[in-house]
Amino acid sequence: MPRSAASTLASPVPRAADPDRRRTSASVVLRSVLEHGPVARSTVARLTGLSPASVTEHCARLAALGLIRESAAPRRSRGVGRPHVPVELDDARFVVGGVHVAVPYTTVALLDLRGRVLARRELKHRRTDPEGVVARAADGLAALFARMPDRRPLGIGVAVGGWVDRAAGTVVEHELLGWREVPVRELLAARTGLPVHVDGHARALVNGERLFGRARGGGSVLHLFVGNVVDAAFATGDEVHHGPRSAAGAIAHLPVPGGSEPCPCGRTGCLQAELGERTLCRRAREAGVVEAGAHPMRVVAAAAAGDAVARRLLVERARATGRAAGLLLDVLNPETVVVTEVGIIHFSQCLDALREAVGNSRSASVLPTSFPDSVLAVAGGSVVLDELFRDPLSASPERI
Repeated sequence: MPRSAASTLASPVPRAADPDRRRTSASVVLRSVLEHGPVARSTVARLTGLSPASVTEHCARLAALGLIRESAAPRRSRGVGRPHVPVELDDARFVVGGVHVAVPYTTVALLDLRGRVLARRELKHRRTDPEGVVARAADGLAALFARMPDRRPLGIGVAVGGWVDRAAGTVVEHELLGWREVPVRELLAARTGLPVHVDGHARALVNGERLFGRARGGGSVLHLFVGNVVDAAFATGDEVHHGPRSAAGAIAHLPVPGGSEPCPCGRTGCLQAELGERTLCRRAREAGVVEAGAHPMRVVAAAAAGDAVARRLLVERARATGRAAGLLLDVLNPETVVVTEVGIIHFSQCLDALREAVGNSRSASVLPTSFPDSVLAVAGGSVVLDELFRDPLSASPERI
């Protein structure tokens, strides 16, 4: 990591995240500017219910930190007096690092404060020991930061599948990687000198959807992630449910009616065994669609090229995903369900099959991810951006 990046920050070891943290008044103002800007301060006061004086004070503090700025074009007031000067998010000054650790590779990326991916790389695992994976991620981020010397780094977010303890910054268990009690935050902070926040990727993507995606402003949202790892996250009232030691959302061993795939746990028909990408690729290989060792995107490419068997495999997987989503809908009854799964992202036929399996009465609330071209990068970046937008005065450029 460039020395200049680390030296601008107060401490190489960040404060522990609190899974039950609440939004501050400054957060309410910053979120309103994100969602509605350029926006007049008087409008922010009306939208948030805060007093005009409080909004003015918070805007001044956020502007001093470089998080918002006055818009270049003032708006005329309807009455007599000086024109309103709207405020907007300052998205050109800072950058955050995002890391997503998948089973075959790690994605590293840089994002601006609007959650837009500015640069990214995929780093195929040479080995999967935690120290090696973290070291390569740190080196990859350093190379990306060096390409943007005019933007100040605020911190790094890491999204990982499996059981992730957000408060401790630890991957408690990742079966497919063989990780147990890995202090990811500590390891990456030591290598980069930057504040690091770690969370499960389904929870990270719930926060991404609520900040930058289709679920913005919604009351409750369920996110279902279907990759090599299959897990879920649920948010209501702007709070993501974590549970004790952030163990909520572990659905890998949810039984699938009629499932036939053997699971490493010793049972048959567990959700992750049925829907995981390894199973998809194995079935595609057995059907002659792809060669041994192929990535799921090869199945997608074959379907796009007109291979009927590949398309059928993807539709069947989407339908099974819909049945799983329907079970979670019955239990949690969210307003919106967001699903991240490769077939649903790329083919309307898969989305139709998913919604049909969920049930027509609620299919309108089931949506594909808002980030089809950058979902893993956004997952990593959303971990640290959630910290910033939740408490900007504490997780600020001067304090983070």
